[in-house]
Amino acid sequence: MKKIKPLLFIAMFFCFCQQGMPQTVNWNALEDSKHIITAGIGWDYSVSFSLGYAYQLKTNTPILLTSNFSIPSGEKLLDDFKTKIGGQVVFWNRSHLKGSIALNGIYRRFENPLVQLQNFGSELKGVLGFYKPKWFVAAEVGFDKAIVSDFTHSDTFKDTIFTTVKDGWYKPSSGGNFMYGLQTGYSSKQSDLTLNIGMVTTQDFKTTPLVPYYLMLGYNLRLH
Repeated sequence: MKKIKPLLFIAMFFCFCQQGMPQTVNWNALEDSKHIITAGIGWDYSVSFSLGYAYQLKTNTPILLTSNFSIPSGEKLLDDFKTKIGGQVVFWNRSHLKGSIALNGIYRRFENPLVQLQNFGSELKGVLGFYKPKWFVAAEVGFDKAIVSDFTHSDTFKDTIFTTVKDGWYKPSSGGNFMYGLQTGYSSKQSDLTLNIGMVTTQDFKTTPLVPYYLMLGYNLRLH
């Protein structure tokens, strides 16, 4: 029975480390827009929905402060959710070729009849692409890391599966996903339609999530 808890943790963790909706922007269409409102739908372990907001700082180098909230589809929408807050900066800025880095802090919640999990983690993503005012295409590579997780097991779990299990905070020795793929989009005067597609693998490169692909369709509204 002692093996059940580590196995449960691994299984839960694969569900827990969803990539979530990214902040995908056309850097050559931003101009002097201060506010960006984002919405999206996609396949990210399950069908998920996202809302986000970004604020562009007045700097020589394009910098966005970003926040995002995403939930998977289901009967109880707020049982599982993911929040991200962070920023994006362009580190390589040419006329049409641009490279950017995004760093986010993450809080996640996951619940089923056996356990409730809370997790704090981080996400690092790099993007390199070709940007025009009306369209763009870029490659993206990222790493989503779970840093510390809190387990609250249900009475059902304690009574029928593992009677001596302990609730509390745990620091996993491993627990992260690499993602790599493509992003593209079409931009009009004040809005962008974006598409992200790619693959996910765990940090040990030996296993993959149940569904090792992601596909996300997004919409950005740019306001001055």
